[in-house]
Amino acid sequence: MSAMAAALEHQTLTLGTDDVALHVVTAGAADAPLVILLHGFPEYWGAWRRQIQPLVDAGWRVAVPDQRGYGASSKPGAVACYALDTLADDVMGIAGHLGASRFSLVGHDWGGMVAWHLAAREPAAIERLAILNAPHPASFVGFALTHPMQMFRSTYVGFFQLPWVPEAVLGARDFSLLEAALTRSSRPGTFSDGELADYRTAWSAPGALRAMLNWYRAMPLAQPLATPIQAPVRIVWGDADTALEAGLADAALCYCVDGHVVRLPQASHWLHHEEPDEVSALLTEFFGEGASTPTK
Repeated sequence: MSAMAAALEHQTLTLGTDDVALHVVTAGAADAPLVILLHGFPEYWGAWRRQIQPLVDAGWRVAVPDQRGYGASSKPGAVACYALDTLADDVMGIAGHLGASRFSLVGHDWGGMVAWHLAAREPAAIERLAILNAPHPASFVGFALTHPMQMFRSTYVGFFQLPWVPEAVLGARDFSLLEAALTRSSRPGTFSDGELADYRTAWSAPGALRAMLNWYRAMPLAQPLATPIQAPVRIVWGDADTALEAGLADAALCYCVDGHVVRLPQASHWLHHEEPDEVSALLTEFFGEGASTPTK
């Protein structure tokens, strides 16, 4: 670690045809190669706090957005605003604003789904791709249909797609069930009281719950791409994930020209929180070859 922590710059970028305003946190030298970190449900940019400094120390400019619907970013009400291509367009808009025609990408959970899709759709833009416990969009349904346990584990997805009811249930008693989604599926002590308070603040923003759930409601609008991903891919998988079976990592490799899986047997879905040093080391090692020259 460097002696001085990297300064975090908070900015709001207005992007896309719907003029969505995205809150983006950046760190590192402006002329360094860019890596964008994409969080999942029900998180916000702070999910990556422990990975920012190691990547900056390794020579990267790091950009961490609150994806649309989350944190301090816009929360459009229409389900169509959360279609997979629209979410991918947001990432391209961030990179364009930061002056990077080519960049690397890290995604966890829903952020990983966006990252998979973008890498398949925009091969010229993606230098390297790292995925943390996120299935490839083109493989998930087929895998679930042939693996009954995964189908059972995914029943919550259908519930989240219902109108209004999920908001009422997840928002009740100061978001107790949403908080439990983090704490009961992770190792004890993974999320501190302060971190959980920050999550509740993010969830309390007007329209936040509806927007976060609209990512699930927009799933029928997705058009997953089976295009082979040309960029090198590292999948880091916590095998103790209670929502996603470990076999999903292998299923995703079928869509990679140059991909491999690194397994963390004791880690859960929240591997970047539980084993931050290991995850950061795996990212900086994998991205190390790309950090020597800017990708602008």
